Parts: sequence; structure tokens; C-alpha cells
Amino acid sequence: MCRWIAYRGRTIPLEHYITEPAHSLVSQSIKALESTAATNGDGFGLGWYGDHPEPGRFREVQPAWSDENLRYLCRHLTSHLFFAHVRAATGTPITRPNCHPFACGKWLFMHNGYVGDWARLRRPIEALIPDELYPSRNGTTDSEALFLAILGQGLMASDEPRDPITATARALARVTELVGGIDDGHPFRFTAALADGRDLYAFRYAANDAANSMYYRQSADGVVVVSEPLDKEHESWTPVPDNSVVVARRDQPVEVISLKEFGLARRSGLPRLQLPMSA
Repeated sequence: MCRWIAYRGRTIPLEHYITEPAHSLVSQSIKALESTAATNGDGFGLGWYGDHPEPGRFREVQPAWSDENLRYLCRHLTSHLFFAHVRAATGTPITRPNCHPFACGKWLFMHNGYVGDWARLRRPIEALIPDELYPSRNGTTDSEALFLAILGQGLMASDEPRDPITATARALARVTELVGGIDDGHPFRFTAALADGRDLYAFRYAANDAANSMYYRQSADGVVVVSEPLDKEHESWTPVPDNSVVVARRDQPVEVISLKEFGLARRSGLPRLQLPMSA
């Protein structure tokens, strides 16, 4: 189970959240406290926005705790919107293309989750990726496939692109069907962050399983969303409800929106699938 952080706000050094806190993301790569995998040493990655529409990225296969370049980068890089991720691989190779975050055009994405029976479901899930986006499929992870499937729900359209929450909900609904629905299907966990350089969306969802942990905190700087708190002041962190999305848009208050409003509902603690109309 991977660990990650996403930040949106005023421009700050990346080290403020990635390396400096007592329980920073680098610390979590050695000893996570709210993860089934205490060690997340199967690579790491940074993604950030600066002077260009597309994000910058740095990804490496060695553990975050052993890469001295990471601390230098985080000290000198500044951004108003950035991601960081430490990986615990779940069956796919430890290679740079499989390290998060993933990027396509202006979009940046990272994921902590699981698609049950991925070996069998890989082909039908990849079929959700439009032909024009498939060349961006560089790795073998379920995470990258989910990202491109989400973009394929209208986010890359030049005319009237679909809202990111709607696009993500549609992709989640289709994958939930593919894993077998909610009655006796395979586990499907999706705790992920998506950004376009302007706005940040962080999702917490699961079918046939408990959703992975996610929290957020607002400050004078902005909002940071994390897999687990970065310090011992847990009361200052707000747990994100199941089946919800944290939305941090530029110049707007942070919102937490239920995915029920976008076609995904729960009954008896599990999601009840309500497929939206086909486009």
C-alpha cells in the first residue's frame, strides 16, 4: 500500500511537506503507520507545476530514504501544486515507468489502491483507454491504466471537456462493474489525486473492501491531502469520508463532495453502482 501527499496553495518549497515534517513522506517510506505495508521502498516520484502547462516530474526506482538527490530537489524546487509518492509494488515490476506520478498533457495523477485479479482484468480495463491515448501507456500498473481510462472520459477533449469528478466517477463505475460489482466481486480500492495545474481533486473510494486512509488539512499556505498525518497532531487533520472527493480549486474554498452526486452510491457500507448514461 503506497503513501502519498498532494498540495495546492501558495508557492512553497516541496521540502515543507515531503522531507521536513516529523512523519514526512520520506519517513513514511521507511515506517508507515496506517498502511498494510510498513515499508514503501519500491521507488518514489515527484510531480510539480511551474512555468509550463505540463507538469515536471522526477521518478526513481530506489527507495526515497536512500536518494540524496530527493532532499536537494525538495529544498530548491518550489510550486503552487505538487505531488509526491512512495511506492509499495503489488505485483508489477519495479521500473521507472511504473513509478508515480503519471502525466499526460497537463494532467498529473497518482494512486494508492488495488484492483483485484489484475492479471485477468488488465485487458478489459485497458480497453477503456481510447486509441488516441494508448501511446501514453508506458508502464504495466493498474494505476496508470486507471489514469488513462479517466482521461478517456472526456478530459482531453478540446471542446467542452467533462468535469474531472464526473469523468473519474464514470471510470470508477465501469471498473467496479468489471471487478464483479459489489455483491461478490473482487476488491477495488481507489485513493488517488488528479490535477491539471490549476485545481486539485483527491478521491477516496472502494468496492468490496475498506477504502485506504486519506486526510486533509488547511492552513494559511493552502491545503495538503495525505495518506496519513505528517505529525502527531492528529486532531488538526480531517479524515476524508468514504466515497468522497476533496476539491481544491484556485481561489475557491476547499470542498468535500460525496460521489453519490456523481452516480456512485453506498448501501450497507458498500457502494451501490448507478451507471451514468453512456456518452
